[in-house]
Amino acid sequence: MVHYADGRPIGDLTLRTLAMPSDANAAGDIFGGWVMAQMDLACGIRAAERARGRVVTAAVKEMSFAKPMKIGDTLCIYTHVERVGRTSMTLKVEAWAQRYLSDLMEKVTHADFIMVALDGEGKPKAVPAEG
Repeated sequence: MVHYADGRPIGDLTLRTLAMPSDANAAGDIFGGWVMAQMDLACGIRAAERARGRVVTAAVKEMSFAKPMKIGDTLCIYTHVERVGRTSMTLKVEAWAQRYLSDLMEKVTHADFIMVALDGEGKPKAVPAEG
């Protein structure tokens, strides 16, 4: 059973991946840019499902890292569609580390990602109504 050290994740588990040596610096800490890229991938998955089509990242609001990721940790990305505008969506995103060979889960970082729905020509399009 997983033990959450920092409350519980908000949103749905959207992506899980293993932090490998190629994702780390010489001290064994995983690059923040790698974590952010995984968060962006998860947002792309969730937003494309909601938009029923192509999406792009327009902005990321304020991100700071509370705890490091280490080689062997499993990165778990949780997403929640917070707001839907005409062509854009704001997603709340949390990155959690399941520590290597442990049931401990710790929140690494969180941010708001703004995603924009695009049509076939790459122009912003309306996000369809749910349902």
